[in-house]
Amino acid sequence: MSIPLVAVAHGSRDPRSAAQIAELVDVVRALRPGLDARVSFLDLSAPSLGDVLGGLNGPVVVVPLLLGRAYHAKVDVPALIHEAHQRNPRLSVTVSDVLGPDPRLESAALRRLTSAGVDFGDPSLGVILGGAGSSDARANASVNTIARRWCRQTGWAGAVAAFAAAVKPDVPQAVAQLRARGATRIAVASWFLAPGLLPDRVYAAARELDPSAIIADPLGADPDVAELILQRYDESLREDWARTG
Repeated sequence: MSIPLVAVAHGSRDPRSAAQIAELVDVVRALRPGLDARVSFLDLSAPSLGDVLGGLNGPVVVVPLLLGRAYHAKVDVPALIHEAHQRNPRLSVTVSDVLGPDPRLESAALRRLTSAGVDFGDPSLGVILGGAGSSDARANASVNTIARRWCRQTGWAGAVAAFAAAVKPDVPQAVAQLRARGATRIAVASWFLAPGLLPDRVYAAARELDPSAIIADPLGADPDVAELILQRYDESLREDWARTG
């Protein structure tokens, strides 16, 4: 029997979010038949991480479906796991690293852009990489780094990160930067795993400024993202075996 993998996403009041996460974990199961892979959430969606861990005994690997190492990874996940340990001392939980940053996430985001109709050689196009925004400067910096890399590697007028909350630039500021660089058309790439309030905020702000803006879907149930989840799971098992073996 394999050690269960419990994927934990942020959660959202938008039912599309939980459905998309469930589809992603379905891809994980398809890539590794027989693996006990379960879905859980930190908040707002069911089942909660605590409820899922409450139904397990023995070793478990928790994989945070988070694109950066910020508050949720540093505080929320450890706190919920501590509570689960308090309720069930026989539970042994290993927590993997978060998903991002990783080149496979970038590849998935770029595939979503091309699926939406973006041409990599279009000099009239300015691309916004829309992210949630965090109080953790390093998490925001990783999104900015990706946008700068896209600037160097594509034929676009520019690529700029924009955030839904907590930090600047926001979408209007990003659009202004892109237009100053000569962009006459706007596209939005998604640095979100699933639909929800924050992605919709970014998309709505872009459409308000450019009604014809190209909007790419969130990363979603992408095989590269599923492979990354399995890699984080495997890495945690190897590290755990190295410590105990």
